[in-house]
Amino acid sequence: MKHIFLMLMGIVIGRSTMAQELPLKKDPVFQQGEVLQYKLRYGFITAAEATIKVSNSDLKFDNRPIWKLTVDAQTSGTFDVFYKIRDHYDSYIDKTDLLPYFYQENIREASYKRQDKARFTQDAKKVVSNRGTFTTPTTQTFDLVSAYYFARSLDISKIKIGDKFKLNYFLGDEISALEVEYVGKETVKNKLGNIRCLKFSPSIKPGRIFKKDSRLYLWVTDDGNRVPVKAQVEILVGAVTMELKSAAGLKYALAKE
Repeated sequence: MKHIFLMLMGIVIGRSTMAQELPLKKDPVFQQGEVLQYKLRYGFITAAEATIKVSNSDLKFDNRPIWKLTVDAQTSGTFDVFYKIRDHYDSYIDKTDLLPYFYQENIREASYKRQDKARFTQDAKKVVSNRGTFTTPTTQTFDLVSAYYFARSLDISKIKIGDKFKLNYFLGDEISALEVEYVGKETVKNKLGNIRCLKFSPSIKPGRIFKKDSRLYLWVTDDGNRVPVKAQVEILVGAVTMELKSAAGLKYALAKE
C-alpha cells in the first residue's frame, strides 16, 4: 500500500494545456483553512484515511509569501492492526505561481521509517534532495502534494473530450511525467450529495500493483473548487477507491444537483 494514497491523490496533476508553461486561473481556487478528508477503500473495507490542509506559513523562500500544504495519511481498522501506516507530508509553495520550493515527508509504515526532503529551484530546472540532485525538463516540476493544488487552479476552460496532457513530478529518487486523458462529465453520488464532476483517466504502468489492462479514473468537481471527489483503479487483486469524506473551508459551493 506504500504511496498508493498519495499517488491516487496526485493523479489530478495532469489537467493542463499543451503549452510547456501551464496556465493558471487569475486566483487560486483554494484558500487558507481549507480542510479535505478522504478515505481509501479496498473493496468494501476502509483501509486508510487522509486529511489535507492549507495554511499560511511564516517561512519565506526567495522572500516570497508561502502556502503550507499538509497531508496526514494513516491506515484504519483491520489494516491498522496488520500493517500500520502513519505518513506525513509537507509542501511549501509560492502563493502566486503555486510552484513548490520545499517538500518533506516522514514515512512510518510498519517497521519501515524514512524521512526525505527536497528543495526545488524552478529557474535552474533542479531538484536537490537527500537522495541526490536531479535535473528537471521544465521550470514547472512538482511533488505530488503541490501538484494536487496547482492542478486545481489550472485554466481548463478549453478542454475537450479526448485531450491528453502531461505534467512532471518528483517522487523518491526520480522525476516522472504523468499523462492524463479527459473523458467527459459525470455525476458522482457521494455522502456530501450528488456532485457534478469532470472525469479524467490518467495513464498507469502495469507492475506489482496494477493489472495490465487496468484503467485509473478520477472525478473532479465541476465548479470553482476543482476538488477531487473520487478516484478508482483495479489492482491485481480487487479494486482501490478513494472518496471525499468531508470538505471544510471551501472557497466556493460544491456543484451539487
